[in-house]
Amino acid sequence: MHRIEVLSPAGDMERFTAAVDFGADAVYLGRKNFGMRSSPQNFTFEQLSDAVRTAHAKGVKVYLTCNTLPRNSEIPLFEQFISEACAAQVDALIVADIGILSLVKKYAPDMEIHISTQTGIVNYVTARELYNMGAKRIVLARELSLEEIAEIRAKTSPDLDIEAFVHGAMCVSFSGRCLLSQYLVNRDANRGECAQPCRWGYHLMEEKRPGEFFPVFEDEKGTYILNAKDMCMIDFIDKLAEAGITSLKIEGRAKSAYYVAVVTNAYRMAVDEYYKNPDSFTLPQWIHDEVFKVSHRKYCTGFFFGTPQESQYYENSGYIRNYDVVAVVEKCENGTVYCTQRNRFFSGDRLEILAPKCEPVTITPDKLFDENGEEIQSANHAMMKFSFKSDKTFPAGAVIRHEVSGK
Repeated sequence: MHRIEVLSPAGDMERFTAAVDFGADAVYLGRKNFGMRSSPQNFTFEQLSDAVRTAHAKGVKVYLTCNTLPRNSEIPLFEQFISEACAAQVDALIVADIGILSLVKKYAPDMEIHISTQTGIVNYVTARELYNMGAKRIVLARELSLEEIAEIRAKTSPDLDIEAFVHGAMCVSFSGRCLLSQYLVNRDANRGECAQPCRWGYHLMEEKRPGEFFPVFEDEKGTYILNAKDMCMIDFIDKLAEAGITSLKIEGRAKSAYYVAVVTNAYRMAVDEYYKNPDSFTLPQWIHDEVFKVSHRKYCTGFFFGTPQESQYYENSGYIRNYDVVAVVEKCENGTVYCTQRNRFFSGDRLEILAPKCEPVTITPDKLFDENGEEIQSANHAMMKFSFKSDKTFPAGAVIRHEVSGK
């Protein structure tokens, strides 16, 4: 049996570092083209090569996305894309298009192939056929229940990996194949440019009464009828394992490094807790609480337990954010914690420091010092260097956060 993989997103090098440092077994990322997220900075060839070297040195794998639905004009660019992927020594390519699959096999016959969720895999026959075509892994459609996943696992080769999204934003279209964005604002969701019109507010207008709007839901502000809650399966690692899922995928290549660090750490710790006692898994409360300390929509469990109940959020499309990351630890020396600021905070504020594979530690620094050692009342300049005294030590890269009320 494979040990369950924690698979984290990375939209740039900062987020990549957060994923690796906070316990990801593998990271998925994209280049400037052929990826389903065009809004993040993504990776140049040089950055990709550096990322792979860094990951491999720490025993972490790197999966490169090429899961858009490319048009005719993009096909001639693909040979170089594959050549550079091989030169960078990525561990696998994530593809959605059958033609692209054939080109990967042609240009890089030894490359491991993962079939994207964009393909819409919902049954074992499709899974088998893709395996026969050379796929090492399938990323299942998000519309499947645990029972359906277990049947796919039982009726496919044990050499075929099964990956499933377990945390992050949900798309109301089938496995991300959506036309709304291109119809409304000419941004193609199937080429990484989604404007997320499913998150917009809508009214109903009767054709003979133009300009007179009627709410679809009982709210004078209209309705967010297409706005899905975020998925969260942190409490059900044992159920995911029992269904035969190989890799737990965290959505969020466009999310912040703080989000990647916190959510990766939570799933890393949850999986590790599961393996301590698989027969009687109980998630510690602090791990459950961690996923609520990042910016998120209200959570649901998607389709894993059957038809979703209360999985849409009609009040607004906004996020819940109760914590701000205020600094990142640079080093600890001689009882002093040296940091770089991210958001303003004050001496005497109650803070939490989250280090990789650790429960957060609460501290209240009564004095702050600037980089010259002068006492300051607040860390209020962007990216300023500062320090405080502590009898505890923390590794470089640990994040410092502050609870913020009213957000």
